[in-house]
Amino acid sequence: MHLPLASRAADLVGSVIDSSTSLLASQTHDIVRFAMGAPSPEAIPTRTLAEIGRDAIGADAADAFDYAATEGDPALRAALVAELAGTSDATTLERITITSGGMQGLDLACKLFVDRGDLVVVESPTYTNGSATALSYQADLLEVPVDGDGMQVDVLADLVDRAGRPPKVIYAIPTFQNPSGASLSLERRHRLLELARSWGSVVIDDDPYGMLRFEGEPVPTLHELAEGDPLVFSVRTFSKIVAPGLRVGWVDTTPELQPLLINAKQAMDTCTNLPMQRLLARFLDGGHLDAHLATQRAEYGRRKRAMQQALATHFSGRARWTDPEGGFFLWVTFEPAVDTEALFPVALAEGVAIIPGNAFSPSKRFPDALRICFATTPPERIAVGVERLARAVDRLGTT
Repeated sequence: MHLPLASRAADLVGSVIDSSTSLLASQTHDIVRFAMGAPSPEAIPTRTLAEIGRDAIGADAADAFDYAATEGDPALRAALVAELAGTSDATTLERITITSGGMQGLDLACKLFVDRGDLVVVESPTYTNGSATALSYQADLLEVPVDGDGMQVDVLADLVDRAGRPPKVIYAIPTFQNPSGASLSLERRHRLLELARSWGSVVIDDDPYGMLRFEGEPVPTLHELAEGDPLVFSVRTFSKIVAPGLRVGWVDTTPELQPLLINAKQAMDTCTNLPMQRLLARFLDGGHLDAHLATQRAEYGRRKRAMQQALATHFSGRARWTDPEGGFFLWVTFEPAVDTEALFPVALAEGVAIIPGNAFSPSKRFPDALRICFATTPPERIAVGVERLARAVDRLGTT
């Protein structure tokens, strides 16, 4: 049967990361899960959420399970503005639109700003789902390398000169970048905004991990540095800081954009899940987020150090890895090179799940690298997982 698919269907590349969830569910042997970028089950405040759930959702209220306002339930928007006051993401009600997770924020941004053939800058490596979203709107991607200080902004300027046209959109994960863990330096943040203004480019400021700093000194967000510049479109989510299953996030944009955001979102899902919005509103109003984050920052720092120690034990002289000050991930590069796509099934058979480096580059620039998540796994299991990864690398080298 010949189906009359839209031309953009060919650009729907999907996500290796998200697909790993189904793959892992089908495995019957023990697996240490370094693949998904998710909080561990014990890091999710399940008991607190359950305790406040009934009152927060308002089970006796007539509208408890009704539709919500497309821009978000007033209770959550107000609680969020109060929670962010005094932080680098301080904002106002008219700038906030509640979304169905951070991914919807990225989709809304691309839906509003990206036409077929537009040049969209992405970091290299970058978050697979972010580049896939731009591709789904038929963008032309320009990959810019990342180092220990984040996107190499001076290289960006050179690449744009060579491209002969300015980017319509610059997609950046400035803090504890996925997958590298690197953070964009303050100097580069200023330079990025300067370039964006000179080109008239929209900066999609995707920052799921900024609240999860466990070492080092904070750096102002792009949102703060932009001082209300309408070219900065900030995407945030509760998935990493509270629980991914809630599927609630928000975007912070110029108020003039909200009517278009509402129109675009109404063509997607009408509104974000109202019971989960009310649950989060009560969670924030009750002062639970600060205490929860303090606990998680300390634990994630402990897990990062455990993973680095295990890597040093098994891969010293065979690989190098990043040293993030927050977030979820380490980026490992093998020296001498190891084909990490070939490594993936061998590692899975050994009982450890990783994501190959090529998944984080549309042009597959990282065949000798991989991403591993330390946040999901306690230290004793991290040691087991890295040992299994070392066995897999040894097996691959002998096949």
